[in-house]
Amino acid sequence: MSKKEIQLAFEQGKGIFRLAPNWVPRSFCVPGRRIKLHPDDYYALGGERGGIDERWFSSTTPADNGPLTSENEGLSFCVWEDGGQTKKFLLRDAVDELKGALIGERLWKTYGKWPMFSKFFDNKGPLPHHIHHRDEHAANVGEMGKPEAYYFPPQLNNHGGDFPYTFFGLQPSVTKEQVKEALMNFTKGDNKITDLSAAYRLTVGTGWDVPPGILHAPGSMCTYEPQMASDVFAMYQSLVNDAIIEEELLWKNTPKDKVGDFDYLLDVIDWEANVDPLFAEKHFMAPRPVRPEAEMNAAGYSEQWIVYKSAAFSAKELTVFPGAEVVIKDAAAYGMYVIQGHGKFGVWDVETPALIRFGQLTYDEFFVSEGAAKEGVRIVNPSKSDPLVILKHYGAGNPDLGL
Repeated sequence: MSKKEIQLAFEQGKGIFRLAPNWVPRSFCVPGRRIKLHPDDYYALGGERGGIDERWFSSTTPADNGPLTSENEGLSFCVWEDGGQTKKFLLRDAVDELKGALIGERLWKTYGKWPMFSKFFDNKGPLPHHIHHRDEHAANVGEMGKPEAYYFPPQLNNHGGDFPYTFFGLQPSVTKEQVKEALMNFTKGDNKITDLSAAYRLTVGTGWDVPPGILHAPGSMCTYEPQMASDVFAMYQSLVNDAIIEEELLWKNTPKDKVGDFDYLLDVIDWEANVDPLFAEKHFMAPRPVRPEAEMNAAGYSEQWIVYKSAAFSAKELTVFPGAEVVIKDAAAYGMYVIQGHGKFGVWDVETPALIRFGQLTYDEFFVSEGAAKEGVRIVNPSKSDPLVILKHYGAGNPDLGL
């Protein structure tokens, strides 16, 4: 893709790129089948790759799925029309070309890339108790640390899956010796590490903040997950839903000279944060209005902060009421996904498909440049009954958040 074509596509969308669906499989998961992919396509990449249980949004971060990972897996593509032909190029290439004109000078000067992405993860059962490395440990393998956050959209949770509870952290009385013993028992079947944790029931329309260094075993609700642009993790639970976790994943993103060193795995844990008796109070997130609700409602919309406890990223849920036309301004670039309804978003027609074939292009995902965000995006909901609902994910240091 030439620089000229990227610029033409940018101008065609008036500073807003249309993105293609970005499907990612996980070999250790069973899909929950709630992310609108056609029932015949959840194993479109083959049984060996595992089921498709994730859709990544606004991603310039490649997925790390081992030696079978396909080219550009996890990377978002921009879609544009050129002389009647539909063409695509990587969002990552657009960021490299447009730099601050796309993501804002603040983010470009700090990171030299778009520093986050979001995803749906959609699992029938719970994930293993695992951890994402803090910057200091991720740097040992040439990566960034990975804070993340969860929100459980009502539109995609008509059922909660097999286990809509998430284990977070460790019980306050747990000792490092107990955790080390569980890790050393990883290859002996069930290492029972969740016996040392606490499970929280997941509530639709709420979320959780999960800094790096926190042990967590996400439950089976379909989850919208903004996160830092990194895919580092290590699995600390050896058996989940009667499925054995490969020992290789216990040592994932561990420096080669530390493989076999269980004290290093302990050091990856942010101990005080994991055993904090006020864990739920500090990490649970209920939606918060962006501005006074009566003021927004009078203008024809409602906008809520749904992810707001991390300086690394943030997210909003925007609802435009039936028949309303609004102009929404933001202080930073963002990716967005239309989760309900249809209408106009800037120059684009937007809609929510009920069913998507693997490889099919849609009009439900876009990336908004900082300039377009600051100028304000005109959004129209022509429906007489259905709200137009949009999830918006932002990079680090969103000025509107004030962290």
